Amino acid sequence: MLQDQLQNKINSKTKPLGALGLLEDIALQVGLIQQTTQPFIARPTIMVFAADHGIAATGLVNPYPQSVTAQMVFNFLNGGAAINVFTQMHQLQLIVVDAGVNANLSQLNQPNFIHAKQGMGTANYLTDHAMTAEEVLNCMNKGKELAKAVAQSGSNCIGLGEMGIGNTSSAALIMHAITGTPIQACVGRGTGANDEQLTQKINTLEKVATFHQLDSLCNEPLTLLSAVGGFEIAMMVGAYLAAAAEKMVIVVDGFIATAALLIAVQIEPMVKHNCIFAHSSNEQGHANMLQYLKAKPLLNIGLRLGEGTGAALAIPLIESAVAFLNQMASFEQAGVSTASE
Repeated sequence: MLQDQLQNKINSKTKPLGALGLLEDIALQVGLIQQTTQPFIARPTIMVFAADHGIAATGLVNPYPQSVTAQMVFNFLNGGAAINVFTQMHQLQLIVVDAGVNANLSQLNQPNFIHAKQGMGTANYLTDHAMTAEEVLNCMNKGKELAKAVAQSGSNCIGLGEMGIGNTSSAALIMHAITGTPIQACVGRGTGANDEQLTQKINTLEKVATFHQLDSLCNEPLTLLSAVGGFEIAMMVGAYLAAAAEKMVIVVDGFIATAALLIAVQIEPMVKHNCIFAHSSNEQGHANMLQYLKAKPLLNIGLRLGEGTGAALAIPLIESAVAFLNQMASFEQAGVSTASE
């Protein structure tokens, strides 16, 4: 069995059993994803999906204006964001996707920018469905297409990031619906809400949960996306599904990226086998999401930025896990005695 072969290879390295901790688990997992005892990471890629949310225009759930989403897209393309720093430092491919930013970005023409706009932001889910059923499917199909294109470019490792003012609210509502966690325990400060703004955010999202009867949608992922999702979240769902089908290593970022994964796993549970969880976000609720998924995050360093930054920081650890599996000497090769000897 491949799993036994991989475990024997890991155990035979010149180290005490289990001494490389989670790196040993990752080496095993990547080998199983790729179905080989000599796995490798090729052209690791971060894909950042950007979109706006109708609820954000109300000011009820976010302290920053909706226009920040478009401004940050320009920042990504100008190389000024954290994700740019980390992808450049670790030699990762970076792709930015306009999934539905509330701004005309048609003038932008850069090789790492993809025009995939589904609309000028979603509808306000306080009074309506965020997306139509058709928009949900269009987003998912586009996400699948984009992830498949990354795989066809020679990449076998993808991390998904996002940018969208108000999208922590969508993520909290998705978490509430799927995991049954009370809204108050799902909602965090997002982009820097103070105590008064946080209380208002919680109260607003409790109204949304009641309006859409989210408690009844735990097993209806597409209806849930239509009710309270975002264009970028739905596109990420499709990307997760396609990346798993392409046998890619999937690096899961923070709160919003994990909420999208909750939906993807509802649709196809096997997706989780391809997922390595980059970190435990400082955003309230993420640790409970990870616990629900029975996931062991690689990092716990207080991140809550999004953009795929946690995934970008975790990929070098994944590359290190694969490197030790392939390059580290065994006891036999090094002439080092084992414990039993």
